[in-house]
Amino acid sequence: MKPMELNDSNFKGEIESGLTLVDFWAPWCGPCRMIAPVIEEIASQYEGKVKVGKVNVDDNQQTAQQFRVMSIPTLILFKDGQPVEGVVGAQPKRAFEALLDKHLATVSN
Repeated sequence: MKPMELNDSNFKGEIESGLTLVDFWAPWCGPCRMIAPVIEEIASQYEGKVKVGKVNVDDNQQTAQQFRVMSIPTLILFKDGQPVEGVVGAQPKRAFEALLDKHLATVSN
């Protein structure tokens, strides 16, 4: 499953319920391109439990500014529309899994 494309107009509606991992990225960003396949794997692996989306910061500056995205890649995990935790920079897949698993555990309890 591919991550959903998020933009300034659909962002709020897509993240308002449940857990959503959002990747703030840009096409010219090397580390963003490096983690893109990992983000796709995460989207498939957590399908039905966590929504995964991508925001191109060049095309959607309003959303990037709203969440103070200064460096990319920045990944922010939202719970019911509110940011709960973020990761800046390229990370190994297990770092993203640990982040999601930690918050999934709190949702199911």
